[in-house]
Amino acid sequence: MARSTKPKGRVAVRQERNREALVVAGYKVMSRKGIDAATMQEIAEAANVGAGTVYSYFKSKDDLAVAVLERLMHDLALRIEAVTDTFKDPAQVYAFGVRTVIEAATTDLRWKQLLYRSEVMADAMFRRMGPFAIRDLENATKAGRFKVAEAPLTWRMASHAIVGVSLAVTQGQLPYEAQQETVVRLLCMTGIGEAEAVDLANRERPPLPVEGSIPGR
Repeated sequence: MARSTKPKGRVAVRQERNREALVVAGYKVMSRKGIDAATMQEIAEAANVGAGTVYSYFKSKDDLAVAVLERLMHDLALRIEAVTDTFKDPAQVYAFGVRTVIEAATTDLRWKQLLYRSEVMADAMFRRMGPFAIRDLENATKAGRFKVAEAPLTWRMASHAIVGVSLAVTQGQLPYEAQQETVVRLLCMTGIGEAEAVDLANRERPPLPVEGSIPGR
């Protein structure tokens, strides 16, 4: 017999509504001005809550920025999926996703300004984009294109590598061209040879849908 779901109290509903309003407001303000230039005061005003209320949900602007970035990551995963659903090769699906995520991390100001929080970024990427990436790894393995025994572990390693390399690129410790070599090495982790990894990494990448154009699910 199914358990009955207890309705949420008014306080809980209000808290959820306020938190969501702050994330949405943070998304808009930080997208327009960048994380560093955005202030908690203007985010609170955009969310129509008191300035002090922000700190009831987020300890700092960086913590709010991480919540916004998780929203961006999920949105990017959906936009990647909209493109890769047209691909016939399951290996190309994963390759496209990895290359697109690295590009976002090194070019999108909202991502770049949080790369210094490497562990937090990698964990967020693993959790928010993991359902998509792990599925893609498993599909490619079932099709005989990859040889991945533990898809979650492979994606966890890839998440940390993507964040680490992206940080090094944005700080000038690695050249911009290192991104392509990173994609090749991450593809080699799936059990394919280097020549095949290079081919996948160099395939044409169709443009993504506009950010926010795909409803979340």
